[in-house]
Amino acid sequence: MSISLHTSPVRPVLDRLFAAADRDDDAPVGPYSAHSGVQERADALEAVYMPISERGGELLYSLIRAARPQTVVEFGTSYGISTLHLAAAVADNGTGHVYGSELSDTKVEAARANLAEAGLGEHVTILPGDALRTLADVPGPIGLVLLDGWKDLYLPVLRLLEPRLAPGALVVADDSSFPTVAGYLDHVRDPANGYVSVSFPVEDGMEISCRAAL
Repeated sequence: MSISLHTSPVRPVLDRLFAAADRDDDAPVGPYSAHSGVQERADALEAVYMPISERGGELLYSLIRAARPQTVVEFGTSYGISTLHLAAAVADNGTGHVYGSELSDTKVEAARANLAEAGLGEHVTILPGDALRTLADVPGPIGLVLLDGWKDLYLPVLRLLEPRLAPGALVVADDSSFPTVAGYLDHVRDPANGYVSVSFPVEDGMEISCRAAL
């Protein structure tokens, strides 16, 4: 089996995007506050990549290659770095489809272009708009979920998707060390909610939860 993550045309696109993301501290940021709505925040940060780490991307690729989910859902596509890892794994498996979500029109357009450049566009549908609306119609059963958007929305998005999670589905939450993820962690770490959950030590943390009971 091939590993497209390490070869052209996927690898050059990832290398370019990771290099661009390294300059996030210099990216222009528009005005917003803690009381801004999600669309206002997304527009203010449209030039910021906010990517997963390279190690985190490799973990996602490995999980999909192993689990072979038919439906993968991503909350927070941004410029598509994480999406490229998800799509490469689906493509290499020869089965499945990725549904991404993104509020920023600028990022939606860029992510689609990056996926096309990597030869992975056919494996991904990016849904523009509020994830609490756009992800409501993604067909189940969902085998893997990546949460990497606004941290305060991790739990509402998970609850939206929970009725469509397949038995044994994996839910991966990036940036799990952030204080705003605490409520989400309380949910997936409580056995009464049907998950077995572990913390994985990548940059800023990842929480990997298995939907062990429905």
